[in-house]
Amino acid sequence: MSAVIRSFPRQRTLLRIFPFLSWGASISRKNLRADFFAGLTGAIIVLPQAVAFALIAGLPPEYGLYTAIVTPVVAALFGSSKHMVTGPTTAISLVTLGVVSGFAAPGSPDYIPYVLTLTFMVGLIQFVLGVIRMGGLVNFISHTVVIGFTLGAAVLIAVSQLKHFLGIPLKDGESLWRALVDISNQLSHSNPYMILVAGATLATAALVRHYRPRWPAMLIGIIAGSLICLLADGERHGVPLLGSLPGHLPPLSITQFSPVAWQELAPGALALAMLGLIEAVSIARSLAARSQQRIDGNQEFIGQGLANLVGSLFSCYAGSGSFTRSGVNFEAGAKTPLSTIVASLMVALMLIFFGPLTAFLPMPAMAGVIVLVAWNLVDREHIRLIVRTSRRETAILAVTFLATLFIALEFAIYVGVLLSLVLYLQRTSHPRIIGLAPDPSRPKRYLNSTDKHQLPECPQLKILRIDGSLFFGAVDHVQNALRELSELDWKHILIISDSINFIDVAGAMMLAQEARRLRRQGGGLYLCGLKGSAKTVLSRGGYDDIIGEENLFASKQEAIGRIFQRLDHDRCRICPWRIFRECAAVEFEGRGVMI
Repeated sequence: MSAVIRSFPRQRTLLRIFPFLSWGASISRKNLRADFFAGLTGAIIVLPQAVAFALIAGLPPEYGLYTAIVTPVVAALFGSSKHMVTGPTTAISLVTLGVVSGFAAPGSPDYIPYVLTLTFMVGLIQFVLGVIRMGGLVNFISHTVVIGFTLGAAVLIAVSQLKHFLGIPLKDGESLWRALVDISNQLSHSNPYMILVAGATLATAALVRHYRPRWPAMLIGIIAGSLICLLADGERHGVPLLGSLPGHLPPLSITQFSPVAWQELAPGALALAMLGLIEAVSIARSLAARSQQRIDGNQEFIGQGLANLVGSLFSCYAGSGSFTRSGVNFEAGAKTPLSTIVASLMVALMLIFFGPLTAFLPMPAMAGVIVLVAWNLVDREHIRLIVRTSRRETAILAVTFLATLFIALEFAIYVGVLLSLVLYLQRTSHPRIIGLAPDPSRPKRYLNSTDKHQLPECPQLKILRIDGSLFFGAVDHVQNALRELSELDWKHILIISDSINFIDVAGAMMLAQEARRLRRQGGGLYLCGLKGSAKTVLSRGGYDDIIGEENLFASKQEAIGRIFQRLDHDRCRICPWRIFRECAAVEFEGRGVMI
């Protein structure tokens, strides 16, 4: 069916609007069985996660389950990935808390309406970006920024749970520094029963994850912590319980459409939308590489946007792709997005029939699970790789990490992105300028770096290679380098241009200016191996006439041969280097120099 649909333009448009038509026809009895068991596994995994993530977001625990029921279905139907699972995530939950708590305190009457409004705005931004085909926008946020932000989020999440882990009262919305000071001052008043339950939960979940990675470690950890709480009579010793969840499906909700609320939430909504898209597209591409599937970034934008738009109308907060649940879904043998829909249905059934059982879950057990989640967020391998390989990337990582800890979360992402762009522009505005000379040790005397290979240079002709584009940001750097060479008595400069990918008007004007200046000094500027797009810019602006058509060459051999004829042969006669083949033709006679 999908092949028939793709064969007609009108049906291809229909397929873009309803992408689930492409995989709906491939559901067979075998695939249905695989998707069912993958969905069942995903439901068991998401149940404790969803509750934990809702608590991180400052929401009642049922809102995490609502998000795990609604958003995965919509994203599965309208996204392009067969295996990615959308829903509540750690980083999104923490940013949601950071954005909304600035305008409404968690637990206040305005908090949930603000969260739902934020979710609607996030979905709207993502959907519009997908419709206008801006799928490549996520490439402007580097992987290093995401790692730095996630590392900071892990620290904040762990600290936020210490009040339930240790039994120390902390104020909501406190800064990291203030929270750490309060913890240190009240550490002697910790509740040993809460520490016992949280520690047992954390240890059990960590051991299960290490020795039995396919088992639902978080769920087993919570059960173990709950049993210890029950045996130790923890409730009588001040261990708070989660409370029962409402046994019904996600209710309809109404977002706030007041201009004031939208204006307040707009910066955070944009940051949250971009963070969600980065997570989702990264996961989808990673799984696609393993499953040999093609991912449409724009369609993923639309799928994520619709998931959050629809979710905001059914009491859901912002969701995105989940690294853990997506990986489990793939490893469990899912064949189509139907596995995600099955998982959502299973969670809905669990909410209806087993919601009251959560009344016996101790809050320290949830804190132990959340601390484990925070630990798993730390991408230790990539952090070591970044620190070992690049100082610039290490700076981006450190600044984003510190910004996440000490300024508003949504702006921490902007800080990382801004620093990435600044360092990128600094790098591109300083293209490498490498001196070249014939290397006698190589066949055909190829040009090589003079610094790297310690090669002698012609005192009259300087040969350069510019590795980078000649645009307005790089003009000053290149022009200063050319003028410094002139001060060192090089009046003839040949630029090997095959590494110049792009020349804008400012770059073309600079080349023309330098050509005039060197010509006045009795020398010249020469270009060799210009790419077609660069030639077009010079030609359209008339800059090739200023530089001189006779100074533009197709090959290095031609360029050196023609330029050699223009050198001062009196100087050639006393030159000790004689690095060009053409130098051998110079005769030292009393009459002068003959070529």
